[in-house]
Amino acid sequence: MKSEKKPVKILCLSDVKSPLVYSSNIKERFGDVDLVIGAGDLVMDYYGFIVSMLNKHLYFVFGNHNLKHLRRFKFPKHASAEQHDFMGNPQSHEVMTDYFGSTYIGGKVVYLKEQDLIIAGMGGCMRYNRGENQYTDLYMHLKLMRLVPKLLWNRLVRGRFLDIFITHAPPKGIHDQEDRCHQGFSGFLWFMRRFRPRYLLHGHVHLIDMNQQRESTYHDTQVINVYEYYLLEVQQ
Repeated sequence: MKSEKKPVKILCLSDVKSPLVYSSNIKERFGDVDLVIGAGDLVMDYYGFIVSMLNKHLYFVFGNHNLKHLRRFKFPKHASAEQHDFMGNPQSHEVMTDYFGSTYIGGKVVYLKEQDLIIAGMGGCMRYNRGENQYTDLYMHLKLMRLVPKLLWNRLVRGRFLDIFITHAPPKGIHDQEDRCHQGFSGFLWFMRRFRPRYLLHGHVHLIDMNQQRESTYHDTQVINVYEYYLLEVQQ
């Protein structure tokens, strides 16, 4: 009889350093995780500490704070057409994807062969003061459209579009707030309906009161606010 696959255990992080994670006891607490996900607003050296202590892969998106290293991952403005593929994704060696031992997946779809998981990332938040990594709802929708060809390829080759969608901001009407900065994107609702990820992991909305709602379900997707840290077990 076939034995059941062991669930994939993921340490999810967002917005603030957790004293339980940023600790000399991190290995005792989280040494059994299979990978780490960052949903934005964390400094890169925090990711570096986690990667060096746990020796696990870490995938992240940027939020709207702690953007010191954001430009390292942007396309070079002088890149020629030959340095990008047909979807505009960078081919130049000048574009950085890994830093502090962590892999940036903003605007990307990635297949993790070891865990048999398809993940995608989309950082940033609603535009509220013209700062970096802020977008209108329409522009975010256009950014999501650029993921579609890779998602369709996954559906054809792997039988599903996506397993985990990592964002910084929440979807509109789910865990978001009324002020412009913390409003969610309506494009994420369309994305969940159309591509049915098992999970949408976001940050941005601080859970000052830990009794605030952290988990919701939208169609086939479990939406989780991973503020500070959250341990997710994905059944295979």
